[in-house]
Amino acid sequence: MDSLFRLFQGWLPLLQGWRWALSLLVGGLLMALAPVNAWPLAWVALVPLWQVVHSPQQKGRRIATSALLWGVAYHGVALSWFTKLHPITWLGIPWLGSLMIMLFGWVFLTLWGTGIAVSWTGVMVVIGRWQLRQHRAFSGGARVLVGTAVWCAVEWLWSTSPLHWTSLSFTQSPHNLLGLQLGQLSGPITVTAAVVAVNGLLAEGLPAGQRTREESAREGWRYVAGALALFIGLHALGLGLYSRALNDDPTERLAVGLVQGNIPTGEKLTAAGTRQSRQIYLEGYESLVAAGAELVITPEGAIPRTWNAFLQDRDLLQRAVVKNGVPLLLGTFAHDDIADSTSPLTQSLLLLMPDGTVFGRYNKVKLVPLGEYLPFEPIVGELVQRFSDYGGSMIPGAFTQQLKTPFGVIAAGICYDSAFAEAFRQQVARGAAAIFTASNNDPYPPMMMMQHHGQDVMRAIETNRWAVRVTNTGISGVVDPKGRAHWLSGPNEYATHVGQIYRRHTETPYVRFGDWLTPLLLTVSLVSLLRL
Repeated sequence: MDSLFRLFQGWLPLLQGWRWALSLLVGGLLMALAPVNAWPLAWVALVPLWQVVHSPQQKGRRIATSALLWGVAYHGVALSWFTKLHPITWLGIPWLGSLMIMLFGWVFLTLWGTGIAVSWTGVMVVIGRWQLRQHRAFSGGARVLVGTAVWCAVEWLWSTSPLHWTSLSFTQSPHNLLGLQLGQLSGPITVTAAVVAVNGLLAEGLPAGQRTREESAREGWRYVAGALALFIGLHALGLGLYSRALNDDPTERLAVGLVQGNIPTGEKLTAAGTRQSRQIYLEGYESLVAAGAELVITPEGAIPRTWNAFLQDRDLLQRAVVKNGVPLLLGTFAHDDIADSTSPLTQSLLLLMPDGTVFGRYNKVKLVPLGEYLPFEPIVGELVQRFSDYGGSMIPGAFTQQLKTPFGVIAAGICYDSAFAEAFRQQVARGAAAIFTASNNDPYPPMMMMQHHGQDVMRAIETNRWAVRVTNTGISGVVDPKGRAHWLSGPNEYATHVGQIYRRHTETPYVRFGDWLTPLLLTVSLVSLLRL
């Protein structure tokens, strides 16, 4: 036991010199390695940052540096796939300009995510110093409670912003299916709270202050035991939720066809590439219909041209739908008013019907800054147009929209939407019986593709819905309400598949009540602080 306890001492970031900085960098790096393949690392990776808030009397510069080191290591490495955006010379941007755009985007996203750690550390230090001025003891248990509540509040605030991806919850997806079941209770914030609390208890187990070695060991093992008990208890709860039978109704079964076209964006945007896209998706559609699909889905921007409402009867895909009698959910661009070519553009999914009409539609809610819209366009738009072919921002869809199909209402998402749990919760709360997501994912590597898959796995579990995800270059798949993948495509390959899913009409606590855990933790924390 003593040797294991001494091992925990190595985490102490309050040591002088390089060891202090190294412990924070290693902690952030371990958290960055957790998504997709190494989820257990997340349950110890936050310990060094927790140790920083144990001594709020430290200088502010050292505290801020600590949060920056941990946050940059985590978010910078987890988002390193963004560097594969370069080069985008096929957009007419010079090589050096492409490099600068990529570096700016990566650094900005990294610092934006790092703001969560910096904000959390700052709030915790302020609370700790307030407690010192009040001559109140800030016990380990109270500190863990308050710290968990504050992290959840900060992460919730970030999730309402236009940029959000690296929530601590996604470090557990897609492989820790027992832990992810907690998302049914209060959404992804439930998993985040579990990770933060276990790390906090482990951090409290480290020796501190002027206690003797024997006192430190005795007090420390009490917190370490609490961390282990919490970890095991939460996963036991997850096992209970995971073990529930799905009890899918056979009459609600739906055969969904997926086409992964695998056409690089740089090629797809050319005239020849557009013709190739139409041919590939036409062939994929017809093969899936022959295989028994009742509905076929294509990726985001499968046909990179604006949908023409006046010429739609001449469209090859629309003609194929009329001929075969099977609806097609087409990823393309469309005017906000589909019959008005002067209205703004949207990134859309259009449901083409056998009677030659567009029956249902979903417009992307969370547009990508710079890629799909220009932030502060009224101010900088005119300047940008002088140096590029920028043609104006697309507009986002409304949270209140619903994708209507002949098989009922479906919750939909396009690419970046997958990171925003609330968008899917609201659709399911309004009656959506399954989840369809369409993405591009080119030119990003398999690392990003699996992270994106992990986001959709969480959305399926949180809402207790079958999910079908279709991408251009991978990874497409079919996921059940437990988060299990029934089929996954390979990256960067052409693929078609007919997946059997089931429409469901249940409501999880998260779907019904939203994120109730964060306000509860904040309320209990406030009461705890006032009573100390």
